[in-house]
Amino acid sequence: MKTRYLYLVYMAMSVIDILITNFAFIVAFSHSNFGVNSFTSQLVVANYIWVFTAIYFGLYNRKFLHSQRNSYTLTFKSLTLFSILFTPYILLSKGSADVISSTLLFYIIMFLCMTVNSYLYFLSEKLFKKHFKIARSVAVIGNNPMALRLAGFFKERDSYFAFEGFLDQHSTSYLDAHGQVLPSIVGQLKSAADSGIKDIYMSLSTDRIHEFELLQKQAEKNCLRLKLIPDMSESMVNHLKLSYMGEFSVLSHRHEPLEEIENRVKKRLFDLIFSSLVIVFIISWLYPIIGLIIKLQSPGPILFKQLRSGKDNKDFVCYKFRSMRMNAGEKQATINDDRITPIGRFLRKTSLDELPQFFNVFLGEMSVVGPRPHILTHTSEYSQIINQYMVRHFLKSGITGWAQVSGYRGETKDPTLMQKRVEHDIWYLENWSMLLDLKIIFMTVFHVINGDENAY
Repeated sequence: MKTRYLYLVYMAMSVIDILITNFAFIVAFSHSNFGVNSFTSQLVVANYIWVFTAIYFGLYNRKFLHSQRNSYTLTFKSLTLFSILFTPYILLSKGSADVISSTLLFYIIMFLCMTVNSYLYFLSEKLFKKHFKIARSVAVIGNNPMALRLAGFFKERDSYFAFEGFLDQHSTSYLDAHGQVLPSIVGQLKSAADSGIKDIYMSLSTDRIHEFELLQKQAEKNCLRLKLIPDMSESMVNHLKLSYMGEFSVLSHRHEPLEEIENRVKKRLFDLIFSSLVIVFIISWLYPIIGLIIKLQSPGPILFKQLRSGKDNKDFVCYKFRSMRMNAGEKQATINDDRITPIGRFLRKTSLDELPQFFNVFLGEMSVVGPRPHILTHTSEYSQIINQYMVRHFLKSGITGWAQVSGYRGETKDPTLMQKRVEHDIWYLENWSMLLDLKIIFMTVFHVINGDENAY
Protein backbone atom coordinates (compact mmCIF):
# COMPACT_ATOMS: atom_id res chain seq x y z
CA MET A 1 0.00 0.00 0.00
CA LYS A 2 1.35 3.44 -0.96
CA THR A 3 0.42 6.84 0.36
CA ARG A 4 -0.39 9.63 -2.06
CA TYR A 5 3.14 11.05 -1.64
CA LEU A 6 4.82 7.83 -2.65
CA TYR A 7 2.31 7.27 -5.42
CA LEU A 8 3.23 10.65 -6.93
CA VAL A 9 6.91 9.73 -6.75
CA TYR A 10 6.12 6.41 -8.41
CA MET A 11 4.19 8.15 -11.20
CA ALA A 12 7.05 10.61 -11.64
CA MET A 13 9.46 7.70 -12.05
CA SER A 14 7.50 6.28 -15.00
CA VAL A 15 7.21 9.70 -16.67
CA ILE A 16 10.93 10.37 -16.16
CA ASP A 17 11.80 7.02 -17.80
CA ILE A 18 9.90 8.12 -20.91
CA LEU A 19 11.69 11.47 -20.86
CA ILE A 20 15.00 9.59 -20.53
CA THR A 21 14.13 7.57 -23.63
CA ASN A 22 13.53 10.77 -25.61
CA PHE A 23 16.62 12.48 -24.17
CA ALA A 24 18.86 9.50 -24.93
CA PHE A 25 17.52 9.25 -28.48
CA ILE A 26 18.03 12.94 -29.22
CA VAL A 27 21.58 12.95 -27.83
CA ALA A 28 22.59 9.72 -29.56
CA PHE A 29 21.05 10.32 -32.98
CA SER A 30 21.23 14.10 -33.28
CA HIS A 31 24.14 13.84 -35.73
CA SER A 32 22.68 11.03 -37.85
CA ASN A 33 21.43 11.85 -41.32
CA PHE A 34 17.85 10.69 -40.88
CA GLY A 35 15.93 13.75 -41.94
CA VAL A 36 13.33 15.49 -39.79
CA ASN A 37 10.40 13.20 -40.67
CA SER A 38 12.42 10.00 -40.30
CA PHE A 39 13.96 11.19 -37.03
CA THR A 40 10.54 11.99 -35.57
CA SER A 41 8.95 8.71 -36.65
CA GLN A 42 11.81 6.68 -35.18
CA LEU A 43 11.59 8.60 -31.90
CA VAL A 44 7.86 7.81 -31.71
CA VAL A 45 8.57 4.12 -32.39
CA ALA A 46 11.22 4.10 -29.65
CA ASN A 47 8.68 5.50 -27.18
CA TYR A 48 6.05 2.91 -28.13
CA ILE A 49 8.51 0.04 -27.83
CA TRP A 50 9.75 1.25 -24.43
CA VAL A 51 6.22 1.55 -23.05
CA PHE A 52 5.40 -1.94 -24.36
CA THR A 53 8.48 -3.58 -22.82
CA ALA A 54 8.01 -1.78 -19.48
CA ILE A 55 4.38 -2.89 -19.28
CA TYR A 56 5.29 -6.42 -20.40
CA PHE A 57 7.70 -6.88 -17.49
CA GLY A 58 5.51 -4.96 -15.03
CA LEU A 59 8.16 -2.33 -14.39
CA TYR A 60 5.53 0.19 -13.36
CA ASN A 61 3.35 -2.29 -11.52
CA ARG A 62 3.47 -1.00 -7.97
CA LYS A 63 3.79 -4.40 -6.34
CA PHE A 64 7.27 -4.83 -7.84
CA LEU A 65 8.51 -1.54 -6.46
CA HIS A 66 8.45 -2.80 -2.89
CA SER A 67 11.90 -4.21 -3.62
CA GLN A 68 14.76 -2.08 -4.89
CA ARG A 69 16.45 -5.16 -6.30
CA ASN A 70 13.29 -6.07 -8.25
CA SER A 71 13.17 -2.59 -9.71
CA TYR A 72 16.75 -2.84 -11.01
CA THR A 73 16.12 -6.34 -12.37
CA LEU A 74 12.94 -5.35 -14.19
CA THR A 75 14.61 -2.24 -15.62
CA PHE A 76 17.42 -4.38 -17.02
CA LYS A 77 14.96 -6.91 -18.49
CA SER A 78 12.90 -4.14 -20.06
CA LEU A 79 16.00 -2.56 -21.61
CA THR A 80 17.17 -5.92 -22.93
CA LEU A 81 13.86 -6.63 -24.66
CA PHE A 82 13.74 -3.03 -25.88
CA SER A 83 17.15 -3.41 -27.54
CA ILE A 84 16.12 -6.72 -29.15
CA LEU A 85 13.03 -5.12 -30.68
CA PHE A 86 14.40 -1.68 -31.53
CA THR A 87 17.84 -2.59 -32.95
CA PRO A 88 16.58 -4.36 -36.13
CA TYR A 89 14.17 -1.50 -36.79
CA ILE A 90 16.77 1.25 -36.50
CA LEU A 91 19.41 -0.66 -38.50
CA LEU A 92 16.97 -1.46 -41.29
CA SER A 93 16.13 2.24 -41.48
CA LYS A 94 19.77 3.11 -42.05
CA GLY A 95 22.49 0.61 -41.27
CA SER A 96 25.54 2.81 -41.58
CA ALA A 97 28.47 2.69 -39.16
CA ASP A 98 27.49 5.95 -37.46
CA VAL A 99 23.97 4.60 -36.79
CA ILE A 100 25.40 1.47 -35.17
CA SER A 101 27.59 3.53 -32.84
CA SER A 102 24.71 5.93 -32.13
CA THR A 103 22.45 3.00 -31.25
CA LEU A 104 25.01 1.69 -28.77
CA LEU A 105 25.33 5.16 -27.23
CA PHE A 106 21.52 5.36 -27.03
CA TYR A 107 21.35 2.14 -24.96
CA ILE A 108 24.19 3.18 -22.67
CA ILE A 109 22.55 6.53 -21.86
CA MET A 110 19.19 4.84 -21.25
CA PHE A 111 20.71 2.22 -18.94
CA LEU A 112 22.69 4.69 -16.86
CA CYS A 113 19.91 7.27 -16.54
CA MET A 114 17.18 4.73 -15.74
CA THR A 115 19.35 3.04 -13.11
CA VAL A 116 19.90 6.44 -11.49
CA ASN A 117 16.16 7.12 -11.73
CA SER A 118 15.38 3.89 -9.87
CA TYR A 119 17.91 4.75 -7.19
CA LEU A 120 16.44 8.24 -6.78
CA TYR A 121 12.97 6.75 -6.42
CA PHE A 122 13.98 4.69 -3.40
CA LEU A 123 16.04 7.56 -2.01
CA SER A 124 12.91 9.73 -2.25
CA GLU A 125 10.98 7.14 -0.24
CA LYS A 126 13.51 7.38 2.55
CA LEU A 127 13.51 11.17 2.51
CA PHE A 128 9.72 11.36 2.56
CA LYS A 129 9.61 8.95 5.47
CA LYS A 130 12.24 10.91 7.36
CA HIS A 131 10.68 14.35 6.98
CA PHE A 132 6.97 13.57 6.56
CA LYS A 133 4.51 11.16 8.11
CA ILE A 134 3.90 9.17 4.95
CA ALA A 135 3.68 5.63 6.37
CA ARG A 136 0.21 4.29 7.16
CA SER A 137 -0.28 3.50 10.85
CA VAL A 138 -1.44 -0.08 11.37
CA ALA A 139 -1.93 -2.46 14.29
CA VAL A 140 -2.63 -6.15 14.67
CA ILE A 141 -5.15 -7.97 16.84
CA GLY A 142 -4.25 -11.47 18.02
CA ASN A 143 -1.28 -13.61 18.86
CA ASN A 144 -1.62 -16.67 16.63
CA PRO A 145 1.22 -17.61 14.26
CA MET A 146 -0.34 -15.78 11.32
CA ALA A 147 -0.68 -12.55 13.34
CA LEU A 148 2.98 -12.76 14.35
CA ARG A 149 4.02 -13.27 10.72
CA LEU A 150 1.85 -10.32 9.72
CA ALA A 151 3.57 -8.09 12.28
CA GLY A 152 6.94 -9.14 10.86
CA PHE A 153 5.74 -8.24 7.37
CA PHE A 154 4.76 -4.73 8.50
CA LYS A 155 8.13 -4.21 10.16
CA GLU A 156 9.98 -5.25 7.01
CA ARG A 157 7.86 -2.94 4.82
CA ASP A 158 8.46 0.08 7.01
CA SER A 159 8.52 2.43 4.01
CA TYR A 160 4.81 1.86 3.61
CA PHE A 161 3.55 0.90 7.06
CA ALA A 162 4.12 2.22 10.55
CA PHE A 163 3.49 -0.78 12.77
CA GLU A 164 2.12 0.46 16.10
CA GLY A 165 1.96 -2.93 17.82
CA PHE A 166 -0.66 -5.44 18.97
CA LEU A 167 -4.03 -4.43 20.40
CA ASP A 168 -4.70 -7.76 22.07
CA GLN A 169 -2.47 -10.77 22.58
CA HIS A 170 -4.26 -12.68 25.30
CA SER A 171 -7.93 -13.22 24.51
CA THR A 172 -8.97 -16.63 23.25
CA SER A 173 -12.21 -15.05 22.06
CA TYR A 174 -13.24 -11.48 21.31
CA LEU A 175 -16.90 -12.10 22.19
CA ASP A 176 -18.52 -12.55 25.57
CA ALA A 177 -21.02 -15.25 26.58
CA HIS A 178 -23.85 -13.25 24.95
CA GLY A 179 -22.05 -12.94 21.63
CA GLN A 180 -21.12 -9.28 22.05
CA VAL A 181 -17.66 -7.73 21.60
CA LEU A 182 -15.74 -7.71 24.88
CA PRO A 183 -15.56 -4.28 26.57
CA SER A 184 -11.76 -4.55 26.70
CA ILE A 185 -11.61 -4.90 22.92
CA VAL A 186 -14.02 -1.99 22.46
CA GLY A 187 -11.76 0.19 24.58
CA GLN A 188 -8.63 -0.83 22.67
CA LEU A 189 -10.25 -0.04 19.33
CA LYS A 190 -11.18 3.43 20.58
CA SER A 191 -7.64 4.02 21.87
CA ALA A 192 -6.22 2.91 18.53
CA ALA A 193 -8.39 5.41 16.67
CA ASP A 194 -7.42 8.21 19.07
CA SER A 195 -3.72 7.49 18.50
CA GLY A 196 -4.02 7.91 14.72
CA ILE A 197 -4.12 4.27 13.63
CA LYS A 198 -6.01 3.86 10.35
CA ASP A 199 -6.09 0.11 9.71
CA ILE A 200 -6.45 -2.84 12.07
CA TYR A 201 -5.44 -6.25 10.79
CA MET A 202 -6.58 -9.38 12.51
CA SER A 203 -6.02 -13.07 11.96
CA LEU A 204 -8.66 -15.60 12.96
CA SER A 205 -8.67 -19.37 12.66
CA THR A 206 -11.38 -20.80 10.41
CA ASP A 207 -13.60 -21.77 13.34
CA ARG A 208 -13.67 -18.15 14.60
CA ILE A 209 -14.29 -16.20 11.40
CA HIS A 210 -17.87 -15.54 12.55
CA GLU A 211 -16.38 -13.07 15.10
CA PHE A 212 -15.11 -10.82 12.33
CA GLU A 213 -18.44 -9.22 11.40
CA LEU A 214 -19.17 -8.01 14.96
CA LEU A 215 -15.60 -6.73 15.39
CA GLN A 216 -15.80 -4.93 12.04
CA LYS A 217 -18.97 -3.09 13.08
CA GLN A 218 -17.30 -2.03 16.31
CA ALA A 219 -14.17 -0.85 14.47
CA GLU A 220 -16.18 1.19 11.98
CA LYS A 221 -17.85 3.04 14.86
CA ASN A 222 -14.36 4.41 15.56
CA CYS A 223 -13.63 5.11 11.87
CA LEU A 224 -11.19 2.20 11.69
CA ARG A 225 -10.81 -0.22 8.82
CA LEU A 226 -10.71 -3.80 10.05
CA LYS A 227 -9.11 -6.28 7.66
CA LEU A 228 -9.14 -10.05 8.02
CA ILE A 229 -6.34 -12.46 7.17
CA PRO A 230 -7.52 -16.04 7.83
CA ASP A 231 -5.12 -18.06 9.97
CA MET A 232 -4.53 -21.31 8.14
CA SER A 233 -1.76 -22.55 10.37
CA GLU A 234 -3.86 -24.19 13.07
CA SER A 235 -5.68 -26.82 11.05
CA MET A 236 -5.45 -28.89 7.93
CA VAL A 237 -6.29 -25.85 5.80
CA ASN A 238 -2.66 -24.78 5.90
CA HIS A 239 -2.31 -27.26 3.02
CA LEU A 240 -4.85 -25.43 0.87
CA LYS A 241 -3.62 -24.22 -2.50
CA LEU A 242 -4.84 -20.99 -4.09
CA SER A 243 -5.78 -20.87 -7.76
CA TYR A 244 -7.98 -18.65 -9.88
CA MET A 245 -11.06 -19.41 -11.98
CA GLY A 246 -11.95 -16.26 -13.87
CA GLU A 247 -12.86 -13.68 -11.23
CA PHE A 248 -13.03 -16.30 -8.44
CA SER A 249 -10.29 -17.32 -6.01
CA VAL A 250 -10.38 -21.07 -5.41
CA LEU A 251 -8.86 -23.00 -2.51
CA SER A 252 -8.17 -26.69 -2.98
CA HIS A 253 -6.58 -29.27 -0.73
CA ARG A 254 -3.67 -30.14 -2.98
CA HIS A 255 -1.68 -28.75 -5.89
CA GLU A 256 -2.21 -30.78 -9.07
CA PRO A 257 -0.04 -29.69 -12.00
CA LEU A 258 -1.99 -31.96 -14.36
CA GLU A 259 -5.16 -29.97 -13.69
CA GLU A 260 -3.64 -27.38 -16.03
CA ILE A 261 -4.67 -28.03 -19.62
CA GLU A 262 -1.23 -27.22 -21.03
CA ASN A 263 0.36 -29.86 -18.79
CA ARG A 264 -2.22 -32.47 -19.79
CA VAL A 265 -1.56 -31.70 -23.46
CA LYS A 266 2.22 -32.07 -22.92
CA LYS A 267 1.77 -35.39 -21.16
CA ARG A 268 -0.67 -36.72 -23.77
CA LEU A 269 1.61 -35.74 -26.66
CA PHE A 270 4.53 -37.44 -24.93
CA ASP A 271 2.40 -40.55 -24.38
CA LEU A 272 1.36 -40.66 -28.04
CA ILE A 273 4.90 -40.24 -29.35
CA PHE A 274 6.49 -42.63 -26.86
CA SER A 275 3.85 -45.36 -27.27
CA SER A 276 3.97 -45.05 -31.07
CA LEU A 277 7.74 -45.56 -31.09
CA VAL A 278 7.51 -48.58 -28.80
CA ILE A 279 4.69 -50.13 -30.86
CA VAL A 280 6.46 -49.60 -34.19
CA PHE A 281 10.06 -50.42 -33.26
CA ILE A 282 9.68 -52.98 -30.45
CA ILE A 283 6.25 -54.58 -30.19
CA SER A 284 5.91 -55.01 -33.97
CA TRP A 285 8.63 -57.68 -34.08
CA LEU A 286 8.66 -58.86 -30.45
CA TYR A 287 4.93 -59.59 -30.24
CA PRO A 288 5.00 -62.54 -32.70
CA ILE A 289 8.02 -64.11 -30.95
CA ILE A 290 6.59 -63.83 -27.44
CA GLY A 291 3.13 -64.85 -28.68
CA LEU A 292 4.46 -68.03 -30.27
CA ILE A 293 6.33 -69.07 -27.10
CA ILE A 294 3.24 -68.39 -24.95
CA LYS A 295 1.13 -70.56 -27.25
CA LEU A 296 3.68 -73.41 -27.19
CA GLN A 297 3.92 -73.46 -23.38
CA SER A 298 0.25 -73.06 -22.47
CA PRO A 299 -3.00 -73.19 -24.44
CA GLY A 300 -5.02 -70.01 -24.49
CA PRO A 301 -4.84 -66.44 -25.79
CA ILE A 302 -1.58 -64.50 -26.11
CA LEU A 303 -2.97 -61.47 -24.32
CA PHE A 304 -4.42 -61.42 -20.85
CA LYS A 305 -7.27 -58.91 -20.69
CA GLN A 306 -8.57 -57.71 -17.35
CA LEU A 307 -10.79 -54.90 -16.12
CA ARG A 308 -8.78 -52.40 -14.10
CA SER A 309 -9.69 -49.18 -12.28
CA GLY A 310 -8.49 -46.12 -14.22
CA LYS A 311 -8.78 -42.37 -14.07
CA ASP A 312 -11.85 -41.13 -12.15
CA ASN A 313 -12.38 -44.77 -11.13
CA LYS A 314 -13.63 -45.67 -14.61
CA ASP A 315 -13.05 -49.27 -15.68
CA PHE A 316 -10.94 -50.11 -18.72
CA VAL A 317 -9.57 -53.30 -20.27
CA CYS A 318 -5.88 -53.58 -19.45
CA TYR A 319 -3.67 -55.66 -21.78
CA LYS A 320 -0.75 -57.85 -20.72
CA PHE A 321 1.10 -60.79 -22.21
CA ARG A 322 -0.42 -63.84 -20.54
CA SER A 323 2.07 -65.12 -17.98
CA MET A 324 -0.14 -67.66 -16.16
CA ARG A 325 -2.03 -70.76 -17.12
CA MET A 326 -5.68 -70.35 -17.96
CA ASN A 327 -8.24 -70.11 -15.11
CA ALA A 328 -5.56 -68.86 -12.70
CA GLY A 329 -8.05 -66.52 -10.97
CA GLU A 330 -7.48 -62.95 -9.80
CA LYS A 331 -5.27 -63.67 -6.80
CA GLN A 332 -2.06 -61.61 -6.78
CA ALA A 333 1.05 -63.44 -7.94
CA THR A 334 3.38 -64.62 -5.18
CA ILE A 335 6.97 -65.91 -5.05
CA ASN A 336 7.26 -69.36 -6.69
CA ASP A 337 3.63 -69.18 -7.81
CA ASP A 338 2.94 -72.46 -9.66
CA ARG A 339 0.37 -70.78 -11.90
CA ILE A 340 3.12 -68.89 -13.73
CA THR A 341 4.47 -70.47 -16.93
CA PRO A 342 8.24 -70.55 -17.68
CA ILE A 343 7.95 -67.81 -20.32
CA GLY A 344 5.60 -65.98 -17.97
CA ARG A 345 8.20 -65.98 -15.22
CA PHE A 346 10.73 -64.45 -17.61
CA LEU A 347 8.23 -61.87 -18.85
CA ARG A 348 7.28 -60.83 -15.33
CA LYS A 349 10.89 -60.68 -14.15
CA THR A 350 11.85 -58.41 -17.06
CA SER A 351 8.51 -56.52 -17.05
CA LEU A 352 8.01 -57.45 -20.70
CA ASP A 353 4.53 -58.70 -19.82
CA GLU A 354 3.54 -55.03 -19.53
CA LEU A 355 4.48 -54.17 -23.14
CA PRO A 356 0.94 -54.53 -24.58
CA GLN A 357 -0.16 -51.73 -22.23
CA PHE A 358 1.44 -49.34 -24.70
CA PHE A 359 -1.71 -49.99 -26.76
CA ASN A 360 -3.70 -48.75 -23.76
CA VAL A 361 -1.45 -45.68 -23.69
CA PHE A 362 -1.91 -45.05 -27.41
CA LEU A 363 -5.70 -45.31 -27.00
CA GLY A 364 -5.63 -42.80 -24.14
CA GLU A 365 -6.74 -45.24 -21.44
CA MET A 366 -3.37 -45.16 -19.68
CA SER A 367 -0.22 -43.04 -19.49
CA VAL A 368 3.41 -44.14 -19.70
CA VAL A 369 3.91 -42.89 -16.13
CA GLY A 370 1.24 -42.88 -13.44
CA PRO A 371 -0.22 -44.97 -10.59
CA ARG A 372 -0.38 -48.65 -11.45
CA PRO A 373 -3.95 -49.82 -12.21
CA HIS A 374 -5.47 -52.31 -9.77
CA ILE A 375 -8.13 -54.91 -10.39
CA LEU A 376 -11.66 -53.92 -9.41
CA THR A 377 -11.84 -56.16 -6.33
CA HIS A 378 -8.62 -54.67 -4.95
CA THR A 379 -9.90 -51.14 -5.56
CA SER A 380 -13.10 -51.97 -3.70
CA GLU A 381 -11.17 -53.57 -0.83
CA TYR A 382 -8.35 -51.04 -0.39
CA SER A 383 -10.60 -47.99 -0.75
CA GLN A 384 -12.19 -49.00 2.56
CA ILE A 385 -8.99 -49.55 4.55
CA ILE A 386 -6.28 -47.36 2.96
CA ASN A 387 -6.28 -43.64 3.71
CA GLN A 388 -6.72 -41.47 0.57
CA TYR A 389 -6.59 -44.55 -1.64
CA MET A 390 -9.00 -43.16 -4.26
CA VAL A 391 -6.91 -39.99 -4.73
CA ARG A 392 -4.57 -42.00 -6.97
CA HIS A 393 -7.46 -42.31 -9.43
CA PHE A 394 -7.35 -38.58 -10.14
CA LEU A 395 -4.70 -39.52 -12.72
CA LYS A 396 -4.53 -41.93 -15.62
CA SER A 397 -2.98 -45.24 -14.66
CA GLY A 398 0.60 -45.79 -15.77
CA ILE A 399 2.79 -48.59 -17.07
CA THR A 400 5.34 -47.51 -14.48
CA GLY A 401 5.15 -45.05 -11.63
CA TRP A 402 6.94 -43.30 -8.78
CA ALA A 403 5.84 -45.95 -6.29
CA GLN A 404 7.21 -48.76 -8.47
CA VAL A 405 10.67 -47.24 -9.00
CA SER A 406 10.77 -46.43 -5.26
CA GLY A 407 10.52 -50.11 -4.34
CA TYR A 408 6.77 -50.52 -3.84
CA ARG A 409 5.99 -53.05 -6.51
CA GLY A 410 4.53 -56.52 -6.54
CA GLU A 411 2.56 -58.36 -3.88
CA THR A 412 1.00 -56.21 -1.14
CA LYS A 413 -0.26 -58.53 1.61
CA ASP A 414 0.64 -55.96 4.24
CA PRO A 415 -1.76 -52.94 4.11
CA THR A 416 1.09 -50.69 5.26
CA LEU A 417 2.91 -51.44 1.99
CA MET A 418 -0.17 -50.43 0.03
CA GLN A 419 -0.39 -47.25 2.15
CA LYS A 420 3.20 -46.43 1.19
CA ARG A 421 2.40 -47.07 -2.46
CA VAL A 422 -0.58 -44.73 -2.28
CA GLU A 423 1.52 -42.04 -0.56
CA HIS A 424 4.05 -42.22 -3.39
CA ASP A 425 1.27 -42.03 -6.01
CA ILE A 426 -0.15 -38.93 -4.33
CA TRP A 427 3.31 -37.35 -4.13
CA TYR A 428 3.65 -37.92 -7.88
CA LEU A 429 0.22 -36.34 -8.48
CA GLU A 430 1.24 -33.21 -6.53
CA ASN A 431 4.76 -32.90 -7.97
CA TRP A 432 4.33 -33.94 -11.61
CA SER A 433 6.63 -32.52 -14.24
CA MET A 434 7.94 -33.78 -17.57
CA LEU A 435 11.40 -34.07 -16.02
CA LEU A 436 9.96 -36.27 -13.26
CA ASP A 437 8.31 -38.51 -15.87
CA LEU A 438 11.63 -38.86 -17.72
CA LYS A 439 13.41 -39.63 -14.45
CA ILE A 440 10.89 -42.39 -13.64
CA ILE A 441 11.26 -43.88 -17.14
CA PHE A 442 15.07 -43.97 -16.83
CA MET A 443 14.82 -45.50 -13.35
CA THR A 444 12.40 -48.11 -14.71
CA VAL A 445 14.81 -49.07 -17.50
CA PHE A 446 17.62 -49.29 -14.94
CA HIS A 447 15.56 -51.60 -12.72
CA VAL A 448 14.61 -53.80 -15.69
CA ILE A 449 18.25 -54.19 -16.74
CA ASN A 450 19.49 -54.87 -13.20
CA GLY A 451 16.50 -56.92 -12.10
CA ASP A 452 13.88 -56.14 -9.47
CA GLU A 453 13.52 -58.47 -6.49
CA ASN A 454 9.84 -57.55 -6.25
CA ALA A 455 9.15 -58.69 -9.82
CA TYR A 456 7.81 -62.26 -9.89
